[in-house]
Amino acid sequence: MNDKKEIRPELLKVQVAHAALQDDARPERIARQHARGRNTARENIAAFADPGSFVEYGGLSKPARTDMEGPADGLVMGTATVDGRPVVLVAYDYTVHAGTQSATNHRKMDRIFSLAEANKLPVIGWWDGGGARPHEMLIAGRPVNSGFVTFARLSGLVPTIALVTGRAFAGQANLSGLSDVVIATKSATMGMAGPPLVEAALGHRLTPEEIGPMSVHEKSGAIDVLVDTEDEAMAAARKYLSFFRAEERQPQNDFEAPDPLALRDVIPKNPRRAYDVRKAVSGMADIDSVLELRPRFGKAAITALAKLAGQPVGIIANQPMFLAGAMDSPACDKIARFIGLCDAHDLPIVFLCDTPGLMVGPDVEKTALVRHSARILTAAATATVPMLTVVLRKAYGLGYYVMGSTAYHPNLVIAWPTAEFGGMGIEGAVNIIHQQELEAETDLAKRRVLHDQRTQELKDHHTALQVAERFHVDDVIDPADTRQILIRCLATTPAPAPRQGRKRVIEPW
Repeated sequence: MNDKKEIRPELLKVQVAHAALQDDARPERIARQHARGRNTARENIAAFADPGSFVEYGGLSKPARTDMEGPADGLVMGTATVDGRPVVLVAYDYTVHAGTQSATNHRKMDRIFSLAEANKLPVIGWWDGGGARPHEMLIAGRPVNSGFVTFARLSGLVPTIALVTGRAFAGQANLSGLSDVVIATKSATMGMAGPPLVEAALGHRLTPEEIGPMSVHEKSGAIDVLVDTEDEAMAAARKYLSFFRAEERQPQNDFEAPDPLALRDVIPKNPRRAYDVRKAVSGMADIDSVLELRPRFGKAAITALAKLAGQPVGIIANQPMFLAGAMDSPACDKIARFIGLCDAHDLPIVFLCDTPGLMVGPDVEKTALVRHSARILTAAATATVPMLTVVLRKAYGLGYYVMGSTAYHPNLVIAWPTAEFGGMGIEGAVNIIHQQELEAETDLAKRRVLHDQRTQELKDHHTALQVAERFHVDDVIDPADTRQILIRCLATTPAPAPRQGRKRVIEPW
């Protein structure tokens, strides 16, 4: 007796249709994609998702125009788990009409983003494509796409990650800009319009790489993380996602601590000498846990996600290697946006302060620093997450005020022995306070000596110990104890309250 049952014709048709979606059904197009040094959309999803967890939505959909073909209409999407966490994965397929956005895949996009909103699922998107599909402009009654609006509503509700590893133009670039974090490869390119539209608008033709290379976007702040390969991009996305797992906000044991004694050597003995504040960040955080965002934009500040004994935190630090740590408009924008990101997802914030203040002068005023610096105050003043401040060296003027000062009523304000405080830069204050005395000394050499004396007197009144004696900080500590003090303090902060809706929108900029 033969136990093998005959497959019914209607089931066979479905099986054939599903088989046509797979990469091995289109060897020539897949070979061309590989020749460009790129993975396919399905290869990326398979590599990113936990094995066997991906459930595709809309795979059988077809282009609205009957004279066009393409599996899944160029958009592979569905639900999956990543490291056990449920997520939504969306990838435009560049091998299908250059990954263009169509009437059909717009409806697909709206469907999956609505699902993410309803079920509070993070969205990871590979935005690789040329924007709207012009061939469909003649379709009568083409519906309005609400997918971009739905995606914008995810801001602050769930983590959204953009992976730009190919060519992202128009709609795909817009989706990148709407995402919490943009992770890109060096060979990728991104722009508000591709070569045909640029040529129509400007009168000359450019290659995609000439329009929006990553070297431009890295400096402008349009991307957050730049890597070499697609595999590195996915690793960075997985690492980013790990900071927003609720279970990872509990005490952890699987971390490696840095050498605490190294922090004693971070600040140079010469108070005028610059140093890389990243040494302080890495000296406090769990080893290999730091993910810095926008490193080449707003270089007077460092913004990074990290973990302390397994607990995710956001770290904001002044960078003395650029502008001596003085805060300009790009740095203020970078910090304000990062505060919003941390607060939206209930991540505690650690401030590492070493700044002579806000930048000054006519050139700075042309950048509207008055407004940009106010963004930090607004973001921090309205945040409800725990804040912990460590003053490393300089804490002057409004720069200190916005960098986690006691005005915010943070959970902890501590200082290293090298810290010095002031309502403004000490030397500038001496020029004002002792102006008449200094001007009365006509001998320039003696005037310099007198200025040095008065400067030292004022500094002695504003050292970390002096300020602690007046109880303007909670403690002055051995730098080697910083990590453990932060960990202990975080352990006393309450867990974030459960909530169903968003806490705040994360500004795209």
